[in-house]
Amino acid sequence: MNRGFYTILAAQFFSSLGDNALLFAAIALLKSIAAPTWQIPVLQQFFVFAFIIIAPFVGPFSDALPKGRVMLISNGIKMVGCLAMLIGIHPLLAYGLVGIGAAIYSPAKYGILTEYLPANRLVWANGWMEGLTVAAVILGAIFGGLLVGHRIEMQVEQQLSSMDYNAGIKTAPEFAITVIFLVYLVAMIFNLFIPKLPIEHQLSKRNLTFFLTDFWRCFVLLWKDPLGQVSLAVTALFWGAGTTLRFIILAWAATSLNLDLEQSTQLTAVVAVGLAIGSVLAAKYVSLEHSVNVLPLGMAMGVVVALMIFVNDWKLAIPLLVLVGILAGSFVIPMNALLQHRGHQLMGSGHSIALQNFNENITILLMLGAYALMIRSGLSVNFAVVAFGGFVFTVMAWLYRKHGHDQD
Repeated sequence: MNRGFYTILAAQFFSSLGDNALLFAAIALLKSIAAPTWQIPVLQQFFVFAFIIIAPFVGPFSDALPKGRVMLISNGIKMVGCLAMLIGIHPLLAYGLVGIGAAIYSPAKYGILTEYLPANRLVWANGWMEGLTVAAVILGAIFGGLLVGHRIEMQVEQQLSSMDYNAGIKTAPEFAITVIFLVYLVAMIFNLFIPKLPIEHQLSKRNLTFFLTDFWRCFVLLWKDPLGQVSLAVTALFWGAGTTLRFIILAWAATSLNLDLEQSTQLTAVVAVGLAIGSVLAAKYVSLEHSVNVLPLGMAMGVVVALMIFVNDWKLAIPLLVLVGILAGSFVIPMNALLQHRGHQLMGSGHSIALQNFNENITILLMLGAYALMIRSGLSVNFAVVAFGGFVFTVMAWLYRKHGHDQD
């Protein structure tokens, strides 16, 4: 592929790296201001709410401008969120602002693939995009953890206290946020070199009523389309399940494997490694025309997740979780490509990705809520594991039965 495609990948990598590292820096900032502990998980909720609340507007915005410019603006909003934290605005509000930038960014980063590449390269391109995103998730967690780690914190605070001028930076979390601000700046520089593509879906009107009506029209249109329905349902299930699975693994690792929080967190990264492998395999072996045929892999993922209850050794847990990631990556990448392709045909790529984000984040809230209710009700972690795996298997089996022949 040419340099333009790799420029898109580079911009996405650094933007995602900043997103994942910033979460840890924001948590450290909350602790530094002695915020109540309940506010730490609420950080992610503020980030997710942005994807739901502004969903009717980000799609039209993404389709109304060249995608590279939208990505540039989005990273600028993320940088403003970093600055908001540094000047004393509450981390919850500031991180919510970063979420707005991420919500605007998402339709553009996926939508540009459909505009820049032919349909027969979309699965391959999504494999690269998701692979680098997973790498950014892993490296962002390591990078963010390193920036706010106790050893680095001691060194940074000693250095800051010995400096006559430190641009207002007085704590290690503020230093970490400043470094992440520079990471977003690198992403913006790459955005400047993304090829400018023609606008394919001009807006006929620009007012609140039209945006809301148009969002509902596209919502119904995509859910009524057979291929749009299955791809939207699978990707929403994947992200809802994936987010919930991270919390389940933390609890399961503590009760079944006797691991502490740091070790349990590292175990969640193992799934991401498998996801990267699955992304590569899907990009190489699955074509857009046969993307629905990967649904049985989702059924298999549900079964493998349920098998976690029989594992009591971390040495066995690692290959099992890698397998979960491989299966997940192998079915979600083709579904992402199919959704982008159908959305681009029906309404514009920006609209369809915004709808995807809307559905995914509602699913995340619902599945996390269901898991929280299980724990609050006193149900065991093993029950949650089996229920989770059974739910994924059942939904994927139903979707395959309903849509398994849609592309034949």
